[in-house]
Amino acid sequence: MTKKQLPSELRLNIVSGDWVIIATGRARRPETFAENKRIKEAVSPSKCPFCRPDILDKSVLTLNKPDGSWFISSIPNDFPALCPEEGLSRRKEGPYEIMNGYGEHEVIITADHERQMAQFSQEEMELVVELYQKRYLDLTKKENIKYISIFHNHGKEAGASVAHPHSQLIAVPVLDPHVRKSLDGAEAYYRKHKKCAYCEMLAWDIKDGRRIIYQNEKFVVLCPFASQVSFEVRIYPKKHQARFGEMAPDEKALFADAFLKGLSSIYRKLKDPAYNFYIHTAPVDGPAGEKYNKYHWHLNILPKTAIMAGFELGAGIEISTVEPEKAAEFLRSE
Repeated sequence: MTKKQLPSELRLNIVSGDWVIIATGRARRPETFAENKRIKEAVSPSKCPFCRPDILDKSVLTLNKPDGSWFISSIPNDFPALCPEEGLSRRKEGPYEIMNGYGEHEVIITADHERQMAQFSQEEMELVVELYQKRYLDLTKKENIKYISIFHNHGKEAGASVAHPHSQLIAVPVLDPHVRKSLDGAEAYYRKHKKCAYCEMLAWDIKDGRRIIYQNEKFVVLCPFASQVSFEVRIYPKKHQARFGEMAPDEKALFADAFLKGLSSIYRKLKDPAYNFYIHTAPVDGPAGEKYNKYHWHLNILPKTAIMAGFELGAGIEISTVEPEKAAEFLRSE
């Protein structure tokens, strides 16, 4: 007798308005994802561009451990996607519009050649968060910068071109299209319900509990209801904040705690998969005030558990084969 498959579900992201498919009929057990093997490159420190003795000479900002040893630095990217030299200039070409490649592009390097962020101590993760926010706040002061993206690619499948663990920061004069869509969605939700969509989701998820991986006094680690990919993890501040830069000094250690918990649960339970993470935050052009105060910043972690195929690319609808509730249960288990 053939086992009856459970029906799949379409789930709506109430902020972006995007639907995702939770294909329970094609589901795999969560533990089978740990069998996926990523491509690991063995590059000796002698050939690593981030292990050069002169790397700190280029540093924009360096933070050391309490014992004085170097731990993390942000340096200008040798091959920047954008640069500030020529300034901002726009022009028309027929129906098209062109802008100079104005912006900032930095590489954030940790000292250890192999040890990744999921293996850091709480003290080390606090230094990562400190540097991220310091560079973010410094770049908000730059003229014509509208959006600051902080992201990290772990593993060749996730787009890491250098094996040495590193993050990147790109400051651009235009708005992130994904964030713009979420800003519009958050504004529309607020006009209709007079409440922040993100705060509503967090209140429900904390009460429901099934998608929660971890929480502390200030932050929540969860698998979102309408997950883009299997085992997607998001970290939200419990208090409403539009921008990453609004995080207070006494909150940074708690964010580092939640951040480390999210990364280490993926590393431990999925056996070190490739992944991307990025911070989504409100734009920086002008005070948050009325313009962006309906947004709620967060950090997304997206493990590479599958390859996007024709339907996802053509229809723009993601398919996840693990229910977020089961993913969270698996990731929070010992």
